[in-house]
Amino acid sequence: MALRRSPSSTCAEPWSNGAGFRQPSTALSESSSIHSDALCHLNRDMSGIGLKPMPYSILEPEALKEEPWSEESQHLLQVVGVTSSPQASGEGLYFCDGRRKVDYVLVFHHRRHSSIRSPAGAAFPQDELSIVSNGNFPPTVGSDSAPGRGGGGLRREEAASVGEVFMELGNARGNEPMEAAAQEMHLIRQEFESNLLEAGLEMERDRDVKTHGPSFTRVHAPWPVLCREAEFLKIKVPTKTSYELKEEKGFGSSMSTMWRKLNQPFQPKVSHQDHGSTKFISHCFSRDKLHLYNITSKDTFFDNATRGRIVYEILRRTVCVRTCQTIGISTLIAKGVYDAAFPLHDGDYKVIGQLEEQNDRQVLHEEWARYSAFYKYQPIDLVRKYFGEKIGLYFAWLGVYTQLLILASIVGIIVFGYGVATMDTNIPSLEMCDDRLNFTMCPLCDGACDYWHLSTACGTARASHLFDNPATVFFAIFMSLWAVLFLEQWKRRQISLGFSWDLTGMDEDEDSIAFCDGKWSFMEHPRPKYETILLQKRQKKQEKKKKKKKKEPEKQEDGTVTGKDRWRQKLLSAMAAGVPAAVEKLTWKDRLPGYFMNVSSILFMFGLTFSAVFGVIVYRITVSALMAMSPDPETKSNVRVTVTATAVIINLVVILILDEIYGSVALWLTELEIPKTETNFEEHLILKAFLLKFMNAYAPIFYVAFFKGRFAGRPGSYVYVFNNYRMEECAPGGCLIELCIQLSIIMLGKQLIQNNIFEIGIPKLKKLIRALKEKKTTPKESEEERPPQQWNLDYALAPFEGLTPEYMEMIIQFGFVSLFVASFPLAPLFALLNNVIEIRLDAKKFVTELRRPVAARAKDIGIWYNILSGMGKLSVIINAFVISFTSDFVPRLVYQYMFSQTGTMHGFIDHTLSYFNVSNFRPGTAPLSTEHGDISVCRYKDYREPPWSPDAYQFSKQYWCVLSARLAFVILFQNLVMFLGLMVAWVIPDVPKTIVEQLKREKKLLVNLFLQEEKEKLQLIQSLFVKDASLHPDNQAPNQGQGFPILGRYSTLPIGPTAGDGGGGPRARCRAASFSQFSGNSSSLPRKENANSRHTAV
Repeated sequence: MALRRSPSSTCAEPWSNGAGFRQPSTALSESSSIHSDALCHLNRDMSGIGLKPMPYSILEPEALKEEPWSEESQHLLQVVGVTSSPQASGEGLYFCDGRRKVDYVLVFHHRRHSSIRSPAGAAFPQDELSIVSNGNFPPTVGSDSAPGRGGGGLRREEAASVGEVFMELGNARGNEPMEAAAQEMHLIRQEFESNLLEAGLEMERDRDVKTHGPSFTRVHAPWPVLCREAEFLKIKVPTKTSYELKEEKGFGSSMSTMWRKLNQPFQPKVSHQDHGSTKFISHCFSRDKLHLYNITSKDTFFDNATRGRIVYEILRRTVCVRTCQTIGISTLIAKGVYDAAFPLHDGDYKVIGQLEEQNDRQVLHEEWARYSAFYKYQPIDLVRKYFGEKIGLYFAWLGVYTQLLILASIVGIIVFGYGVATMDTNIPSLEMCDDRLNFTMCPLCDGACDYWHLSTACGTARASHLFDNPATVFFAIFMSLWAVLFLEQWKRRQISLGFSWDLTGMDEDEDSIAFCDGKWSFMEHPRPKYETILLQKRQKKQEKKKKKKKKEPEKQEDGTVTGKDRWRQKLLSAMAAGVPAAVEKLTWKDRLPGYFMNVSSILFMFGLTFSAVFGVIVYRITVSALMAMSPDPETKSNVRVTVTATAVIINLVVILILDEIYGSVALWLTELEIPKTETNFEEHLILKAFLLKFMNAYAPIFYVAFFKGRFAGRPGSYVYVFNNYRMEECAPGGCLIELCIQLSIIMLGKQLIQNNIFEIGIPKLKKLIRALKEKKTTPKESEEERPPQQWNLDYALAPFEGLTPEYMEMIIQFGFVSLFVASFPLAPLFALLNNVIEIRLDAKKFVTELRRPVAARAKDIGIWYNILSGMGKLSVIINAFVISFTSDFVPRLVYQYMFSQTGTMHGFIDHTLSYFNVSNFRPGTAPLSTEHGDISVCRYKDYREPPWSPDAYQFSKQYWCVLSARLAFVILFQNLVMFLGLMVAWVIPDVPKTIVEQLKREKKLLVNLFLQEEKEKLQLIQSLFVKDASLHPDNQAPNQGQGFPILGRYSTLPIGPTAGDGGGGPRARCRAASFSQFSGNSSSLPRKENANSRHTAV
């Protein structure tokens, strides 16, 4: 099949070669269908109507070889047989002609190269496909000749001049046969690529035959295809119309100027970053309004990211119906037809030359992806331009989060400094360290443990004051408001970026198109797994129908369906044929096994997490008991520190291991649900992964904060685990210091090991393993091998797997910063230090270590905002309970204002300790030996009646006062913080005032622009009518009632009677006219074009 496209006509002109051979050719319109069978059968259909393949010589005459490419030849399709050279291909970014960009690359492992033959005199095999080359590669010397097809073959001399290229769809003769699977993949690729050609894309492939290794197919989208798809996808592009941004005046202007000067050292040296004071209005691309856009060059009007996105949309919706029932490149990659598909990076990232000579990738690497640029702002506009809006929004969100962490870190440092400054004046810690008070405490374990003095816990008490002081309450309130401020600030930033990036008014599914109900519509394409399950369901239904049809004739032979009944069945079947069949889709019954597996697996994972936490609890209890029985006094004195540190490290290791397991499990469970689209798949995956990782990361912290020491019992009535080991209790200084240790080690360890070492080490390890595998499987090649092209370098990079892991680690960190921040005021500081490194680490990964992702559009960060908002509300509740129940803030207030004789904190420690008569120990639980002499009464931390009271060991009045005060504090804290949060959200508007004004101004300018265009069209039409009347002077001039009205700015052709007719009826409402109103009279207009007609008739 030979195809030739003419951009200027629907029927191509006959081509004549040196031998005088002239035959008609078939043109392919720009808006041709993308269905697959048309291209493969067109050659046979043409031969049936007397048309022969179009001759096009690759042996160009000498006069034509030196001429530059014509516009028509640029649209011809080049598929195979091209030998690229680094000099001509622009460092691997262009086709071999050095002019057409490589917009996308398809990769598959070449097990056996398809034969490339020139046509000859024998008959074609039934499975060969003929494609016209673009004449940019030399003919194969001594290549096998291929015959014509359908009796319309050419002579060898004519074939030499025609030079068609034939791609065999089946096995090539003279070579070993392919395996069945490889042949099937080969046929699918041939059909898919032929459909891409039919869609208007151009392709190029190396001639080099490889027995092993990847084979690359380069894809280029010509200008007509870009225009067609840009209009279909509603891509906004800047117009020629611009306006000056409003500048501040007075004091605000001077402050802005000063701020810009102070910020200058922190700004990246990026030319795209400074937009100046002029903004160009953007509008959805339309081929009818090309004159409105500032098109200086067709090659650069659409940037590389947009071109790649357009090609990806074509790849995603291209169908393969002859070889396999699949739609899109994602399905083919899932089936193994292709190994990968990706757009190319803009060359090497290593900087060579000055800034003006660098490409975008080099600028990003120099000004963004280097650790030495940690102090600079991110070039967000350039990130968006290179990677797309979705990745740009992620880095913008990460930048806002990191900037606001500076404020939280400063306040946290102040709170921590307040604790350090007041440590020596804190009365409760001084009382605990006073040896003169001599509080004798009850044993920490049964039998082996001795009585001990409270003063030995002096260090723990002093350290606890660093985090358990009145400033902690203020910091908890501040961080709850900080979370609200962060979300509100991000909403403003997101709207500002949406306006700057032309995302305003973007619909949910505006950029996604798919084939549905026999037509292309704006919706997201189904996932490959969904299509496979749906195909299996259809096949089962068809098998059932076939079985039913086999049984129907037997009934008719028995006479059960005869006469009128048979006629009625035929009538009903004929009526049903005209009714479109219901769209096949998966129902909840099809997904029921997946839902059942999801629920059971998630419950099992929760049980596994709780089991891990309980295992660490058992470890702490047993090790504490064993160390307490040690004869070494130094070991006994360090029991609590040793057990706490080792238990937290075990918790950290378990969390890291389960984190990796839960990530894979969440992916597997989401696949079992069979989500229809990628958006649904991503949302379900995020929810599952977040739920599992949230429980995994925070379960040990929740235990220490709210459960540890609350169910231990009291002396003489302890709660035991396995009937031998007592439940552990909090330290004498309270559980808050242990919560601080637990939170700090898990947070820092997770950030250091998982977020940094894993992100750096694992990709490099995978790359090394992949390189070693390629060395083993790829045979040694000649030393004169050409240098690798850009597609080879990009294929060696790791594939982009989405932003879910990047968001997830930051969301978990946000929980550490906000949920339990009352116990660790330095958490924002460590998060800030981590994020400064994380931004550059992620930037380096995207620029140097990952293949370039498709530039996906997004108007927000999606479900992550809802998760952040939920965590912000949860942080208020958790911090309220931490301050109320975990710290001693409320008991101190209650003592100072209700039970203190002097109104001070003197005597607070004695107030919180209860008495226990050692004679009430259960048998075998009292200390076997003691160094403290005769002890009759020991103390323990609780609010209970003394042994001499009638209600011995029952909760005292102080306990109920403290409990009621704690509950009241929780309610007061929550309502106060919620109210202040609502005030902050109300004070800060979501949309900046400047954005609102600019949106109104742009809308007004666009209306004026289109009204002016309509006015020019009407004036042009009026001039054409007047010119037509002057060419026919014999005709009488129309009377006043038939005359044309004077066309003003808002005037149109009236529908009702005009004033000249004397009609008294109401005048029809005027509306803006369009050129389509006069399209019916276009045949009567003169065909001679002038400058105005060329300008408007695009």
